[in-house]
Amino acid sequence: MSSLLHESELRHESDVVWLEDPTPLDYVRQALDKTPRRRGKPRYHRDGRMVGYTELDQHAEADPDSGLHRRRVFFLLPHDRDTQPHGVYQIGAPGEAIDPRTIEPGRVGEKTPRSQQGTTAIAAASS
Repeated sequence: MSSLLHESELRHESDVVWLEDPTPLDYVRQALDKTPRRRGKPRYHRDGRMVGYTELDQHAEADPDSGLHRRRVFFLLPHDRDTQPHGVYQIGAPGEAIDPRTIEPGRVGEKTPRSQQGTTAIAAASS
């Protein structure tokens, strides 16, 4: 489980929406972003690309001070393993990285050997 998020922060998630097929990805980064709406594609203000996001149920309340909802966003940065397989994350992964196969509404997601070591490293170790 990711050390950066807690499932109590995700209790109102109803759906995970993928903007691209997560199957070939060893990992995605996850973060909680503040958005004005419970549903629909949120704005994205990072380098790289958003690959998915969550939608909230009708019981999710906005923050009383800001009026914004906290929703999970899944993204990749330009130097991540999917675009630079021999780069800094050839083996290892950023702290917020989780295996996209373990993502479900209301669950943080998990770090797996694939997300942390990469498919190339796993294949080499099993040879």
